Amino acid sequence: MKAVVYHGPRNVAVDEVPDPRIEQPTDAIVKITSTNICGSDLHMYEGRTSFEQGRIFGHENLGEVVETGPAVQDLHQGDMVAVPFNVACGTCENCNAGLTNYCLTANPDPQIAGAAYGFADMGPWNGGQAEYLRVPWADFNALPLPPGARDKEDDYVMLADIWPTGYHATEMAGVAPGDTVVVYGGGPVGLFAAYSSVLKSASKVMVVDRHPDRLALAEKIGAVPIDDSKTDPVHAVLEQTDGKGADRGCECVGYQAHDPQGKEQNSLTLNRLIDSVKFTGGIGVVGVFVPSDPGSPDDLGKQGKAPIDYGKFWFKGQYMGTGQCPVKRYNRKLCNLIAANNAQPSFLVSHELPLSKAPEAYQHFDARDHGWTKVVLKPHAQTTS
Repeated sequence: MKAVVYHGPRNVAVDEVPDPRIEQPTDAIVKITSTNICGSDLHMYEGRTSFEQGRIFGHENLGEVVETGPAVQDLHQGDMVAVPFNVACGTCENCNAGLTNYCLTANPDPQIAGAAYGFADMGPWNGGQAEYLRVPWADFNALPLPPGARDKEDDYVMLADIWPTGYHATEMAGVAPGDTVVVYGGGPVGLFAAYSSVLKSASKVMVVDRHPDRLALAEKIGAVPIDDSKTDPVHAVLEQTDGKGADRGCECVGYQAHDPQGKEQNSLTLNRLIDSVKFTGGIGVVGVFVPSDPGSPDDLGKQGKAPIDYGKFWFKGQYMGTGQCPVKRYNRKLCNLIAANNAQPSFLVSHELPLSKAPEAYQHFDARDHGWTKVVLKPHAQTTS
């Protein structure tokens, strides 16, 4: 089959690789019909992680079940499924607690809890930016989609990661009806944190970014755009909230945060959130942070440490939730919103491309080129010259 393979920093290619096969009775093989490029793929694409050369990218996957192992009971050939990026066994202590993001079984490294498809340090699982994907513990991991899913693939593929992750930020922050919310980062995760806040009936949602296309999308879904290249974002949030600060804040940038001049500061958005959120307010952090970052421009960052203003955070009585999203906690209910036509997360999609165009798509997305807000790859689409 064809798949998007990592060959080093900013070097991916569509290569011929072995087809996946049933290895355990609980496996299924899914023919991938839609797979997204995610902002967290860029950390690996840029060489800022330990992702090994020769591995396949892709953790936001949707497709058709074409083969099942003898122990699979609930999935059948022809079923359309969205596949959470978390690889989870479904039976360990953490999975039983609903913490599928920290499965104790799926990652063979005893020092790491949690696994994912095509992701650095998240186990040996191949990614789904490919024609086919092996899904382990398939009955537990795959979400069967309702009738008509093929006509809404660009909506349902967002259930694999990006929308639940944005929603998770709002859950950790404690967003409730009537709240004011500030989201730092207007990329796909940030826009979905904003979208989720709107769906939760927040009274005001603010999105801080500096890319005009992202800010335009934020405004389109009902958020207040704040351009941090033109104004002090903390001051702008305080102005929008009568000087109190936002009730809730979402960090959707991560460890490669940088100012408008391009200077990296891994704690930039964390500290801005502490300043922007009110006394006793909540903060949800889903932007990726890592235990070590050899590519960081400063010594603390190289050690995975960030100089946050903990004194002010403590003094303000704020609380913070962090970590990857347990997709299964949210994906079924978010799926219901799509099926009922109460949500259309495909608003974010800017490009649908065949798998063969993945290398150029990564270049444009990595460069934050105007208009490249979310790319959906179609591995089985017919290519044209």
